[in-house]
Amino acid sequence: MSVIVDRITKTFGPKHVLNAVSLEVGDGEFTVLLGPSGCGKSTLMRVVAGLETADSGSVTIAGRDVTKLEPRDRDVAMVFQSYALYPHMTAEANIGYPLKIRKTADAKKMVMDVAERLGLTRVLQSYPRQLSGGERQRVALARAMVRRPKLFLMDEPLSNLDAQLRATMRGELKHLQHELQTATLYVTHDQAEAMTLAHRIAVMSQGRILQYGTPTEIYNLPASRFVARFVGSPPMNILEQADGTALAIRPEHVEISAKPADGWLAASVWVCEELGNETLVQLKTPAQIITARLQPGPGWSFDQPVWFRFRPDRLLTLSAETQVGPYNLPK
Repeated sequence: MSVIVDRITKTFGPKHVLNAVSLEVGDGEFTVLLGPSGCGKSTLMRVVAGLETADSGSVTIAGRDVTKLEPRDRDVAMVFQSYALYPHMTAEANIGYPLKIRKTADAKKMVMDVAERLGLTRVLQSYPRQLSGGERQRVALARAMVRRPKLFLMDEPLSNLDAQLRATMRGELKHLQHELQTATLYVTHDQAEAMTLAHRIAVMSQGRILQYGTPTEIYNLPASRFVARFVGSPPMNILEQADGTALAIRPEHVEISAKPADGWLAASVWVCEELGNETLVQLKTPAQIITARLQPGPGWSFDQPVWFRFRPDRLLTLSAETQVGPYNLPK
C-alpha cells in the first residue's frame, strides 16, 4: 500500500513552507523526513494526515486520492512527540479508545494482543502519570497500532526520551515496523535516528526535498553541500574550490601520519577527542579545519605537527548546481 505525495505546495502568508514537494513511500517501507527545524517536514506530515490543507498538489494512499478527505477518513494513525495520552484513562483504555469510538468487535482481544506484543500487559491498569517515559511511548504506539491503519505517521516520537532509552526504543520500533510491514512516514531532526530506522531518507531544507535515497546512498553520495554537512557526525569535510565546485570527504577517509610522506599535506593538531571506540582529530591547515576519524590509540598532542591525505577513491566532487533542487517523481 504505497503513499504518493505529488507536488505539494503550502504557504503561510508570504512564506513558502512546502515548494512543490513530491515523495513516494513504498508498500511496507519506513521513510524518514530529515531536516532542521523549519524545513517543512512536520507540515508535510500534517498535509498527509489531513491536519493541514495544501495549496496545491495531491496525496494518494493505497491507490485512493485522499487530498480532500477528512483525517478520520484517510486510515492513518499518528504518534506524536507529546504522546497525547488521555490522563484520566488507564493504559488499556488509551490503547482501546480508537476501537471504542468505532464500536469495533473483539476490541478487548485486539488491545490485549497489541499490549502483549509491546510488553505492556502488566501496566494496562496504570494511568499515564504512573508510567515511565518509555512505557508512555509504547502506549502511544499501541494506540496507533491497534487500528491496523494503512499508514503510520510519527512526528519525532522519541525526542522526549533520554539518550539510552531513545537508542533502545529505536531498535524496538524498527523491529516492530518490520513485523507489521505497514508503510511509515517518520519525522525527525536527528540524523542518527534517520540512519538507523529508515529504508529511505528524504533530506529537507527550506520546503524542498534535496535528496531521497537509502541511508547508504545519502551518507556516501550526498547530492549537495547541505546534505553532506547535515548527515554524518562529525559531518563531511568540504573544501571549496575557486571554480565553484567543492571537494568533500568523510572524516574516516582522512589519513594522518606523525611523519612526512610524499604527497601528504602538512598540518597541526588543533583538538584531539578520544571517545573510547574511536578518536576524532581536528587538523589545522592554512585554509580550514579538517576532521579525521581514527581508530583508538595513543593520543595526539595540541599543536603537534602532522601530515595527512585524503583517500582518493573516497573523494567526492560537489558541483554548484547541486546545492538545491526538489526531488520529483519520474514522469
